[in-house]
Amino acid sequence: MTALDEPVRTGGSVAVSITGLRKAFGEKVVLDGIDLTIRRGEFVVLLGPSGTGKTTLLRLLTGLESPDAGQVLVPAARTTVYQEPRLIPSKRVLANVVVGQRRSRETKEAGLRALAEVHLDGKARQWPATLSGGEAQRAALARALVREPELLLLDEPFAALDALTRLKMQDLVGDLVARHRPAVLMVTHDVDEAVRLADRVLILDNGRFAVDTEIALPHPRDRADPAAVRYQAAFLGHLGVGRPHPGDASLPTSRSTS
Repeated sequence: MTALDEPVRTGGSVAVSITGLRKAFGEKVVLDGIDLTIRRGEFVVLLGPSGTGKTTLLRLLTGLESPDAGQVLVPAARTTVYQEPRLIPSKRVLANVVVGQRRSRETKEAGLRALAEVHLDGKARQWPATLSGGEAQRAALARALVREPELLLLDEPFAALDALTRLKMQDLVGDLVARHRPAVLMVTHDVDEAVRLADRVLILDNGRFAVDTEIALPHPRDRADPAAVRYQAAFLGHLGVGRPHPGDASLPTSRSTS
């Protein structure tokens, strides 16, 4: 049995390397022999019914949980954006973005650049309570980006947003990831969101990856594109929602599963 390894650079273009990962809570085995590699710049989306271990896997990558067996190698430079922005009410927006960073002119300038990237120019001196839900989540994203992560973990970051704001945030995150090129693992229940953003989609079921599939479509993606619809139908079928048409039952480009 091995505990979570100290955060290390895994070398080359690999940002995450997991082998033989097992995690149980009492007698309930949540993750059972998971193998996973995520490369720098790769956007991986994790789907699966509630209770299948998606958040547990994220917590293992952050170091908040330790595996019962297996090896987890992750870069030291990693950050997480959650469903809630988790801004500190008593600190202004810029101070929230650079919280925990060494106070310097360079840090302030980096924070202002991060705010500009998420289209919050002019909001640096505002209090979190004055921000809309979408603005607060953009501030949380700026806080993650200012740390220049090699691994960005996204735990249902758009779930609390209205439909239009959610689409705008999806576009923003896609653009920022393409620009900064961290490895990304995002947990979501939204299949349309997965197809819109992911380079690769994983589906967890019974402690293992039931699906590990690359999305072979260029960006930006049209949700009405027949190829995108086929991916959506196939993923929904694997999740037990609806009945895919016969031609949609198998995923177009499947990788080997663990």
